[in-house]
Amino acid sequence: MKIITLNLLLFLSVNLIAQQVQKPICGEIIHLNNFPSKFVQPRNIDIWLPANYSKENKYSVLYMHDGQNIFDPSTTWSKQSWDVDDIACKLMESKKIDNLIIVGIFSSGINRHQDYFPQKPFESLSSVEKDTLLGQLKKSPMSRSFIQPSSDNYLKYIVTEIKPYIDQQYSVFTDAEHTFMAGSSMGGLISIYAICEYPNIFGGVACLSTHWLGSFNTENPFPGSFNEYLKKNLPDPKNHKIYFDHGDQTLDAQYPPFQKKVDEIMTLKGFTQVNWKSLSFTNMDHSEKSWKARFEIPLLFLLEK
Repeated sequence: MKIITLNLLLFLSVNLIAQQVQKPICGEIIHLNNFPSKFVQPRNIDIWLPANYSKENKYSVLYMHDGQNIFDPSTTWSKQSWDVDDIACKLMESKKIDNLIIVGIFSSGINRHQDYFPQKPFESLSSVEKDTLLGQLKKSPMSRSFIQPSSDNYLKYIVTEIKPYIDQQYSVFTDAEHTFMAGSSMGGLISIYAICEYPNIFGGVACLSTHWLGSFNTENPFPGSFNEYLKKNLPDPKNHKIYFDHGDQTLDAQYPPFQKKVDEIMTLKGFTQVNWKSLSFTNMDHSEKSWKARFEIPLLFLLEK
């Protein structure tokens, strides 16, 4: 079995220690500390409002995972971020995308992997397959504390606790057509799972460098179970948009054969270039720097006027 060697500085974009409040390049960030939950461990949330935010207008909403790494590189341990506020500002100012606000949901740190790991595909595995997968996960420092997926509860946190708060407190559209989700790596995996579980909540997702492996071993039972899940649960292509991509360096170099199988399922389920993209990029690795470099593409795809 081939074990993937990871560069932790590239892969694990998680702050396990309290960090400084992120400051935007443009617009305003409202920081909510330890937003409560009945379902999962409370965590911080950063809500970004564009400079022209007004209650007289209505805004789309983009929910993003690993929210501690998306706005301000000076507050992250790697000194990298997606700079999504800067990218969104430029696209809105040039009137290329609809007005939106961005809700950055911080990861839970040590429990990140089980929060983002799709639960129903895991539960469909046999006992032997589960044991194999759990054994692999416990060998990695990124998932050593993994016991079982908590992603169904994590999505309940977003859909039944965070989203109602955003809908009530801000001047936003509340329908699926204007509600989106984005993330990278395991954040990409939970994003595609979210649109399958809640097609009436999310109208589109952007999944960058999606970690189709689930674990850190190229030979494991999860990708096959997730592909079967997608065949049964992908949303209607008539009113949903799905974006995938990956680079060709570091961990991303492992993704092409797994992405190819997913792309075959997307075609089988009726997705076309109108409502689905699957892109690959050269000289891009598994890092915030690379996701920042291409994030304009999925934003345009999901929110273009």
